[in-house]
Amino acid sequence: MKVSSSTVKVELSKAIQRLRPNLWTILVIAIAFVISTPVISVLSNIFTNSGEVWKHLAQTVLWRYLINSFWLTMGVGVGVLAIGVGTAWLVTLCRFPGSRLFEWALLLPLAAPAYVLAYTYTDFLDYSGPVQTILRSLFGWGEGDYWFPNVRSLWGAIVMLTLVLYPYVYLLARVAFLDQSVCTLEASRTLGCGPWRSFFTVALPMARPAIVAGLALALMETLNDFGTVQYFGVETFTTGIYRTWFGMGDRIAATQLAAFLLLLILWLILLERWSRRRARYYLATSRYRQLPSYPLRGIRAIGAWIGCFLPIALGFLLPALVLLDMTLKNLSQSLDERFWGFARNSFILAVITAALAVVIAVVIAYGLRLHSDMGMQLAARIASMGYAVPGSVIAVGILIPVGRLDNAIDAWMRATFNISTGLLLSGTITALVFAYLVRFLAVSFSSVEASLGKIKPSLDDAARSLGETPTSTLVRVHTPMMWGGLLTAGMLVFVDVMKELPATLIILPFNFDTLAVRVYNLASDERLAEASGCALAIVAVGIIPVIVLS
Repeated sequence: MKVSSSTVKVELSKAIQRLRPNLWTILVIAIAFVISTPVISVLSNIFTNSGEVWKHLAQTVLWRYLINSFWLTMGVGVGVLAIGVGTAWLVTLCRFPGSRLFEWALLLPLAAPAYVLAYTYTDFLDYSGPVQTILRSLFGWGEGDYWFPNVRSLWGAIVMLTLVLYPYVYLLARVAFLDQSVCTLEASRTLGCGPWRSFFTVALPMARPAIVAGLALALMETLNDFGTVQYFGVETFTTGIYRTWFGMGDRIAATQLAAFLLLLILWLILLERWSRRRARYYLATSRYRQLPSYPLRGIRAIGAWIGCFLPIALGFLLPALVLLDMTLKNLSQSLDERFWGFARNSFILAVITAALAVVIAVVIAYGLRLHSDMGMQLAARIASMGYAVPGSVIAVGILIPVGRLDNAIDAWMRATFNISTGLLLSGTITALVFAYLVRFLAVSFSSVEASLGKIKPSLDDAARSLGETPTSTLVRVHTPMMWGGLLTAGMLVFVDVMKELPATLIILPFNFDTLAVRVYNLASDERLAEASGCALAIVAVGIIPVIVLS
């Protein structure tokens, strides 16, 4: 068959056009490179000589960091799985008094950061707190007459983190259970499986990917935690990074600790994927009927009600009431003029970060929609990997290159214009906003990508047939249609920024404290009553994602 030269030229021009990078591809790749800079910075310092400091850390505290981090993640993992999966199964498959209310109320502990619970329960369970005071008055005990568990310990940190992180597992497990068909459970029962065996052998394995995803999020947040473990005196990698950076003044050793923690997280991710290997979980039938609701009565209904109420009471209601009581009793101190300054600073950071995160997420999601090749998918995955990286690691990875850039700019300005720019980036909120973007871009991207995915591709074709460019199509067609998703993405990032502590503590510029930092500083000085107003404000703002998710 003869092929004309004109046909060859057309095909060749099309191939060149496909290979030629366009603006959206360049933007997405550039964003992925910038977002990955902190991780690259941390990993590049693994083999840098830090002198005697690293040797000292390896001989004294490194194994302690590793062991404490291991038991912390193990304890929290078991706790969030037990509470999250158990409550998700109860509210999905069973009906008992209050079950409808529990469906969304079980998300309320997401509103309170773990460090706020740590400060609250320390005051509540302290020797002079209400619990021990009531016990002494009831039984006539004096000091030394009884034993009371010390909440400021490893097990206390496990409990605090479990109470605020189980909603990750609960939410994803419940969605997975709702997506399952009753036909699969009926098939297992015809083969002789009872209800409990059907749950463990059919429903639970089918929900495993969602449950593991929720568990992974909870464990990442556990390794990211700083306020709880620092206040409880539990030495983990996050406290070690902070102490090495500010206590010993050694940035290289702190970076190497951050790299160690980062490699540990990557190992956990790879281990989970290896455990799945080629396993796949599909519905075995196309016949779908919604799962039935089994009514619970008597002792079973009471047990289910208590099992769902306790996590809410301990993870949200009790801390919120304690904080409210402390705030009202110390109103002039907890809500003074400085409180509004801290709230303003937190608001400014949260709004700037949320707006930038939404815009960047739109660019990535739309670029991926236009060109969904392997390179673009890899770039999008890299750009949204920050949520798996602890805030302390991101902060360390940002400050070293940004500090060098600051020094280079200052030296050039001095030599050229005889002007000192000082710490232009690391001395302002610029570096902090960048750290927030690296950490929380994944939050906005997931929401934006889901909203954009609901828009039919035929609308793009129709817009192009009317002469619209990709950019004008995004602005005039897509943006109005996914406005709700953009607002949701912005609100979720806003709340996460308000609660973030590790990265804020390390990068925060001088004289620009936020609500989270104010709570940490006052709690470290045992001034919990003064910290109650700021802590209560953080919890109140944290209710926003609960409303969105429910």
